[in-house]
Amino acid sequence: MLELRSNIEQLTGQAGGMWGVTVTDLHSGEKMTLNGSEPFNSASIIKVPIMAAAFAAVYDGELALGSRIECRLDDMAGGSGIMRHLTPGVALTVNDLITLMIIQSDNTATNMLIDALGTNRIQATVAELGMTNTRFYHKVGLMMAQPEGRNTITADDAAIMLTRLGEGSFISRHACQQMIDIMKNQQYRNGLPQQLPAAGAGPVGILPEWELANKTGWVDGIQHDAGILYAKGRAVAVTVLSRNGGTPSEALACIAAIGREVYRYMCRQE
Repeated sequence: MLELRSNIEQLTGQAGGMWGVTVTDLHSGEKMTLNGSEPFNSASIIKVPIMAAAFAAVYDGELALGSRIECRLDDMAGGSGIMRHLTPGVALTVNDLITLMIIQSDNTATNMLIDALGTNRIQATVAELGMTNTRFYHKVGLMMAQPEGRNTITADDAAIMLTRLGEGSFISRHACQQMIDIMKNQQYRNGLPQQLPAAGAGPVGILPEWELANKTGWVDGIQHDAGILYAKGRAVAVTVLSRNGGTPSEALACIAAIGREVYRYMCRQE
Protein backbone atom coordinates (compact mmCIF):
# COMPACT_ATOMS: atom_id res chain seq x y z
CA MET A 1 0.00 0.00 0.00
CA LEU A 2 3.02 2.29 -0.19
CA GLU A 3 1.97 3.78 -3.53
CA LEU A 4 -1.59 4.26 -2.27
CA ARG A 5 -0.35 6.01 0.85
CA SER A 6 1.92 8.31 -1.15
CA ASN A 7 -0.92 9.29 -3.47
CA ILE A 8 -3.30 9.95 -0.56
CA GLU A 9 -0.70 12.03 1.27
CA GLN A 10 -0.25 14.14 -1.85
CA LEU A 11 -4.00 14.64 -2.30
CA THR A 12 -4.66 15.62 1.31
CA GLY A 13 -1.58 17.83 1.42
CA GLN A 14 -2.83 19.77 -1.59
CA ALA A 15 -6.30 20.08 -0.06
CA GLY A 16 -5.06 21.52 3.23
CA GLY A 17 -6.77 21.19 6.58
CA MET A 18 -6.76 18.04 8.71
CA TRP A 19 -7.44 14.63 7.19
CA GLY A 20 -7.84 11.23 8.78
CA VAL A 21 -7.69 8.33 6.33
CA THR A 22 -7.63 4.61 7.02
CA VAL A 23 -7.77 1.92 4.33
CA THR A 24 -7.99 -1.78 5.20
CA ASP A 25 -7.86 -4.61 2.66
CA LEU A 26 -10.34 -7.12 4.07
CA HIS A 27 -8.66 -9.97 2.14
CA SER A 28 -4.99 -9.46 2.98
CA GLY A 29 -5.48 -7.55 6.23
CA GLU A 30 -3.04 -4.93 4.95
CA LYS A 31 -3.75 -1.46 6.28
CA MET A 32 -2.62 2.11 5.73
CA THR A 33 -3.52 4.99 7.98
CA LEU A 34 -2.95 8.73 7.94
CA ASN A 35 -3.76 10.56 11.19
CA GLY A 36 -5.84 7.52 12.09
CA SER A 37 -6.09 8.37 15.79
CA GLU A 38 -7.02 12.04 15.28
CA PRO A 39 -10.51 12.73 16.72
CA PHE A 40 -13.04 14.41 14.45
CA ASN A 41 -16.60 15.59 14.95
CA SER A 42 -18.34 12.37 13.93
CA ALA A 43 -21.17 14.14 12.06
CA SER A 44 -23.43 11.47 10.55
CA ILE A 45 -20.81 8.71 10.52
CA ILE A 46 -22.05 8.02 14.07
CA LYS A 47 -25.27 6.73 12.49
CA VAL A 48 -23.54 3.48 11.50
CA PRO A 49 -22.88 2.40 15.12
CA ILE A 50 -26.43 3.54 15.94
CA MET A 51 -27.62 1.14 13.23
CA ALA A 52 -25.44 -1.58 14.74
CA ALA A 53 -26.94 -0.87 18.18
CA ALA A 54 -30.44 -1.22 16.72
CA PHE A 55 -29.60 -4.60 15.19
CA ALA A 56 -28.04 -5.69 18.49
CA ALA A 57 -31.26 -4.72 20.29
CA VAL A 58 -33.25 -6.75 17.74
CA TYR A 59 -30.96 -9.75 18.29
CA ASP A 60 -31.45 -9.41 22.06
CA GLY A 61 -35.23 -9.29 21.68
CA GLU A 62 -35.56 -5.68 22.85
CA LEU A 63 -36.80 -4.40 19.47
CA ALA A 64 -38.31 -5.89 16.33
CA LEU A 65 -37.44 -4.63 12.86
CA GLY A 66 -41.15 -4.67 12.03
CA SER A 67 -42.36 -2.82 15.13
CA ARG A 68 -43.65 0.70 14.49
CA ILE A 69 -42.64 3.91 16.24
CA GLU A 70 -44.81 7.00 16.02
CA CYS A 71 -43.17 10.26 15.02
CA ARG A 72 -44.25 13.08 17.33
CA LEU A 73 -44.05 16.78 16.61
CA ASP A 74 -41.16 17.21 19.06
CA ASP A 75 -39.25 14.41 17.30
CA MET A 76 -38.89 16.55 14.18
CA ALA A 77 -35.26 17.55 13.67
CA GLY A 78 -33.73 19.96 11.19
CA GLY A 79 -31.01 19.16 8.72
CA SER A 80 -31.00 16.23 6.34
CA GLY A 81 -33.86 13.82 5.75
CA ILE A 82 -37.50 13.82 4.73
CA MET A 83 -39.29 12.89 7.96
CA ARG A 84 -39.37 16.49 9.16
CA HIS A 85 -41.66 17.20 6.21
CA LEU A 86 -44.17 14.46 7.11
CA THR A 87 -47.30 14.80 9.21
CA PRO A 88 -46.73 14.18 12.95
CA GLY A 89 -48.32 10.91 13.99
CA VAL A 90 -46.95 8.87 11.10
CA ALA A 91 -45.59 5.54 12.34
CA LEU A 92 -42.63 3.84 10.68
CA THR A 93 -41.06 0.47 11.34
CA VAL A 94 -37.68 0.22 13.03
CA ASN A 95 -36.29 -1.13 9.75
CA ASP A 96 -37.64 1.89 7.85
CA LEU A 97 -36.15 4.28 10.41
CA ILE A 98 -32.76 2.58 10.11
CA THR A 99 -32.96 2.77 6.32
CA LEU A 100 -33.83 6.48 6.32
CA MET A 101 -31.11 7.19 8.89
CA ILE A 102 -28.47 5.57 6.68
CA ILE A 103 -29.42 6.21 3.05
CA GLN A 104 -30.85 9.73 3.50
CA SER A 105 -29.04 10.59 6.74
CA ASP A 106 -32.44 11.47 8.21
CA ASN A 107 -31.91 13.26 11.53
CA THR A 108 -35.49 12.78 12.71
CA ALA A 109 -35.31 9.02 12.13
CA THR A 110 -31.94 8.96 13.90
CA ASN A 111 -33.18 10.74 17.00
CA MET A 112 -36.26 8.50 17.17
CA LEU A 113 -33.94 5.48 17.18
CA ILE A 114 -31.72 7.06 19.83
CA ASP A 115 -34.80 7.49 22.04
CA ALA A 116 -35.85 3.89 21.42
CA LEU A 117 -32.38 2.47 22.12
CA GLY A 118 -31.08 4.76 24.84
CA THR A 119 -27.63 6.32 25.06
CA ASN A 120 -26.24 3.46 27.17
CA ARG A 121 -27.10 0.85 24.54
CA ILE A 122 -25.39 2.87 21.81
CA GLN A 123 -22.31 3.49 23.94
CA ALA A 124 -22.14 -0.23 24.74
CA THR A 125 -22.29 -1.06 21.04
CA VAL A 126 -19.50 1.41 20.28
CA ALA A 127 -17.38 -0.38 22.89
CA GLU A 128 -18.35 -3.85 21.63
CA LEU A 129 -17.34 -2.90 18.10
CA GLY A 130 -13.89 -2.00 19.44
CA MET A 131 -14.19 1.72 18.75
CA THR A 132 -12.12 2.73 21.77
CA ASN A 133 -11.63 6.37 20.74
CA THR A 134 -15.20 7.10 19.65
CA ARG A 135 -17.52 9.11 21.90
CA PHE A 136 -21.31 9.24 21.68
CA TYR A 137 -23.13 11.68 23.96
CA HIS A 138 -26.14 13.23 22.27
CA LYS A 139 -28.71 13.29 19.49
CA VAL A 140 -27.72 14.52 16.06
CA GLY A 141 -28.23 18.11 14.96
CA LEU A 142 -27.09 19.53 18.31
CA MET A 143 -24.06 21.75 18.85
CA MET A 144 -22.42 21.27 22.22
CA ALA A 145 -20.53 24.09 23.91
CA GLN A 146 -17.74 21.89 25.28
CA PRO A 147 -15.48 19.64 23.17
CA GLU A 148 -15.90 16.77 25.65
CA GLY A 149 -19.63 16.88 24.97
CA ARG A 150 -19.38 16.32 21.22
CA ASN A 151 -19.84 13.07 19.35
CA THR A 152 -16.38 12.21 18.01
CA ILE A 153 -14.78 9.45 15.95
CA THR A 154 -11.40 8.56 14.47
CA ALA A 155 -10.58 7.10 11.07
CA ASP A 156 -9.08 4.02 12.73
CA ASP A 157 -12.25 3.45 14.76
CA ALA A 158 -14.47 3.79 11.70
CA ALA A 159 -12.23 1.30 9.90
CA ILE A 160 -12.54 -1.16 12.80
CA MET A 161 -16.33 -0.83 12.65
CA LEU A 162 -16.45 -1.35 8.88
CA THR A 163 -14.10 -4.31 9.14
CA ARG A 164 -16.35 -5.97 11.73
CA LEU A 165 -19.33 -5.55 9.40
CA GLY A 166 -17.37 -6.70 6.35
CA GLU A 167 -16.09 -9.79 8.15
CA GLY A 168 -19.57 -10.59 9.46
CA SER A 169 -18.17 -10.73 12.99
CA PHE A 170 -20.64 -8.41 14.78
CA ILE A 171 -23.86 -10.04 16.09
CA SER A 172 -24.07 -12.52 13.18
CA ARG A 173 -23.09 -12.80 9.56
CA HIS A 174 -26.74 -12.39 8.57
CA ALA A 175 -27.12 -9.18 10.60
CA CYS A 176 -23.94 -7.76 9.04
CA GLN A 177 -25.25 -8.63 5.58
CA GLN A 178 -28.49 -6.78 6.34
CA MET A 179 -26.58 -3.69 7.45
CA ILE A 180 -24.26 -3.79 4.43
CA ASP A 181 -27.27 -4.11 2.11
CA ILE A 182 -28.81 -0.98 3.65
CA MET A 183 -25.56 0.95 3.22
CA LYS A 184 -25.32 -0.12 -0.44
CA ASN A 185 -28.51 1.87 -1.05
CA GLN A 186 -26.85 5.11 0.07
CA GLN A 187 -28.28 8.12 -1.77
CA TYR A 188 -25.33 10.48 -1.21
CA ARG A 189 -22.76 9.49 -3.82
CA ASN A 190 -20.78 12.72 -4.22
CA GLY A 191 -17.78 11.54 -2.19
CA LEU A 192 -15.89 8.24 -2.46
CA PRO A 193 -17.64 6.92 -5.61
CA GLN A 194 -17.76 10.19 -7.55
CA GLN A 195 -14.67 9.50 -9.68
CA LEU A 196 -15.12 5.74 -10.07
CA PRO A 197 -15.89 4.28 -13.50
CA ALA A 198 -19.51 3.66 -14.41
CA ALA A 199 -20.79 0.71 -12.40
CA GLY A 200 -23.53 -0.22 -14.88
CA ALA A 201 -24.33 -3.90 -14.68
CA GLY A 202 -24.94 -4.28 -18.42
CA PRO A 203 -26.89 -7.38 -19.50
CA VAL A 204 -29.03 -9.20 -16.96
CA GLY A 205 -26.88 -11.41 -14.76
CA ILE A 206 -23.67 -9.43 -15.18
CA LEU A 207 -22.33 -8.11 -11.90
CA PRO A 208 -21.56 -4.38 -11.65
CA GLU A 209 -17.96 -3.19 -11.88
CA TRP A 210 -18.10 -2.13 -8.24
CA GLU A 211 -20.42 -1.66 -5.28
CA LEU A 212 -20.05 0.65 -2.31
CA ALA A 213 -21.68 0.33 1.10
CA ASN A 214 -21.06 3.73 2.63
CA LYS A 215 -22.17 6.49 4.97
CA THR A 216 -21.41 10.17 4.54
CA GLY A 217 -21.34 12.94 7.12
CA TRP A 218 -21.07 16.71 7.05
CA VAL A 219 -21.41 19.77 9.24
CA ASP A 220 -19.73 23.17 8.98
CA GLY A 221 -16.11 22.62 7.96
CA ILE A 222 -16.53 18.84 8.06
CA GLN A 223 -16.84 16.37 5.17
CA HIS A 224 -16.63 12.61 5.76
CA ASP A 225 -17.24 9.42 3.83
CA ALA A 226 -16.70 5.88 5.08
CA GLY A 227 -17.60 2.58 3.52
CA ILE A 228 -16.62 -0.76 2.04
CA LEU A 229 -15.74 -0.79 -1.65
CA TYR A 230 -16.34 -4.07 -3.48
CA ALA A 231 -14.50 -4.47 -6.79
CA LYS A 232 -12.33 -6.96 -8.66
CA GLY A 233 -13.36 -9.75 -6.31
CA ARG A 234 -12.04 -7.85 -3.29
CA ALA A 235 -13.41 -5.76 -0.44
CA VAL A 236 -11.61 -2.74 1.01
CA ALA A 237 -12.80 -0.64 3.95
CA VAL A 238 -12.00 3.04 3.44
CA THR A 239 -12.62 5.93 5.81
CA VAL A 240 -11.94 9.55 4.94
CA LEU A 241 -12.54 12.21 7.60
CA SER A 242 -11.79 15.88 6.98
CA ARG A 243 -11.79 19.16 8.86
CA ASN A 244 -11.28 22.53 7.15
CA GLY A 245 -10.32 20.86 3.89
CA GLY A 246 -11.48 23.79 1.76
CA THR A 247 -15.00 24.47 0.56
CA PRO A 248 -17.47 21.57 0.70
CA SER A 249 -17.00 20.95 -3.02
CA GLU A 250 -13.20 21.04 -2.67
CA ALA A 251 -13.24 18.60 0.25
CA LEU A 252 -15.61 16.28 -1.61
CA ALA A 253 -13.34 16.40 -4.66
CA CYS A 254 -10.44 15.24 -2.51
CA ILE A 255 -12.55 12.45 -1.00
CA ALA A 256 -13.57 11.39 -4.52
CA ALA A 257 -9.93 11.35 -5.62
CA ILE A 258 -9.07 9.14 -2.65
CA GLY A 259 -11.88 6.79 -3.65
CA ARG A 260 -10.40 6.66 -7.16
CA GLU A 261 -6.96 5.82 -5.77
CA VAL A 262 -8.39 3.01 -3.62
CA TYR A 263 -10.14 1.59 -6.69
CA ARG A 264 -6.88 1.72 -8.64
CA TYR A 265 -5.16 -0.09 -5.78
CA MET A 266 -7.80 -2.83 -6.01
CA CYS A 267 -7.29 -3.11 -9.77
CA ARG A 268 -3.55 -3.64 -9.22
CA GLN A 269 -4.27 -6.61 -6.92
CA GLU A 270 -5.89 -8.68 -9.70
